[in-house]
Amino acid sequence: MSDRPAVALTAFCRDCLSDAAERAVRCAACGSPRLIRHRALGTLALAHIDCDAFYATIEKRDNPAIADKPVIVGGGRRGVVSAACYIARTYGVRSAMPMFKARELCPAAVVVPPDMAKYVRVGREVRHAMLALTPLVEPLSIDEAFLDLSGTTLLHGMVPAKVLARFAAQVEREIGITVSVGLSANKFLAKIASDLDKPRGFAVLDQDEARAMLAQRPVGFIYGVGPASQDKLAQRGFRIIADLQRADETDLMKQFGPEGRRLWRLARGIDDRKVVPDRGAKTISTETTLDTDVRDFTTLEKILWRLCEKVSFRLKAGNLAGSTITLKLKTADFRQRTRSQSIAVPTQLATRIFATVREMLSREIDGTAFRLIGAGVSALRPGHEADDHDLLDRRSAHAERAMDDVRRKFGDAAVMRGIAYGGPAKTE
Repeated sequence: MSDRPAVALTAFCRDCLSDAAERAVRCAACGSPRLIRHRALGTLALAHIDCDAFYATIEKRDNPAIADKPVIVGGGRRGVVSAACYIARTYGVRSAMPMFKARELCPAAVVVPPDMAKYVRVGREVRHAMLALTPLVEPLSIDEAFLDLSGTTLLHGMVPAKVLARFAAQVEREIGITVSVGLSANKFLAKIASDLDKPRGFAVLDQDEARAMLAQRPVGFIYGVGPASQDKLAQRGFRIIADLQRADETDLMKQFGPEGRRLWRLARGIDDRKVVPDRGAKTISTETTLDTDVRDFTTLEKILWRLCEKVSFRLKAGNLAGSTITLKLKTADFRQRTRSQSIAVPTQLATRIFATVREMLSREIDGTAFRLIGAGVSALRPGHEADDHDLLDRRSAHAERAMDDVRRKFGDAAVMRGIAYGGPAKTE
């Protein structure tokens, strides 16, 4: 039996899910103005779901007194913004901005220390609700994921678009936060769509309209194209995506290697990546594209420490440890270097991860400019097997976890190692 709808769906109400006339202003059934329209509503099944201002929204949920106020999640004059609600964003506050700058831009903001344990719990609730829709859920982070609802129409009794609208309402009603939904033909376009109508949005983007929609966007709109890459592309005449669309695929590959083919395809809205369900992490890793190409060890070392802290937090949150540590670097000309090293005892400590990747990094400093740096841990084991090899390991683990407890209570900036301020790195 076919899973495709018998009648083409072009509009429906996001609140009561009733079909709507294509040009209707309000739902005939419930009177809601929240109608979603698109010619491909009945056929698209790949979605990107993104929680709206996740950390800040949770804090507003848990403290109604600040619901209508600008809220910044972060702390300390020398810390950074972990998240900002949409009211605070109207003042120019953004994630990763120094706290002193955020306070200058929005002095009336309510500043709340981050509570990562709480955010992880809520993220798991949302993930559980996603898995009730389809087993094909690919998490990207604590608050966003791709979903493939192909073949689920008979199961749910409605097309994927309506299933997603019902899901968004359920999350808002039962969990107390809001999400935005992007529905499209592939991952790249679905992620773009989820950003088009935030917050509490639902946007649809199909393959046919993607090329025109992308044409006038800057090349940096394509994921993975950071400021340094934008500059290199601009030097060769590629400033907006239309420039990439006009280019020959072979010519782009000659100039940029495999990255050239990726850019050529994404500029046309082509993305063949499948939704890969999370069947248990095999690697915990994180990386960052640098604002400018970096050659010197000291600058890269500071960035690497922050990445190791993120990896460590995810290991601890998942009660995991690993014994293979990996350094990832990408050069200014898009060549990738990956270096791995095994350690005798599995770890989940930032200090031990950093000590290993720092040593590997020191061997790669040869005047090469790097545009990306990352760190990861694999060969994962249960967390109880971590860092208990000898007395020194146990003392290091105890000290780091004590600092984690302080941060959970008072914010990330409450305890910081010297390297975070540019001082010498100290590793156990």
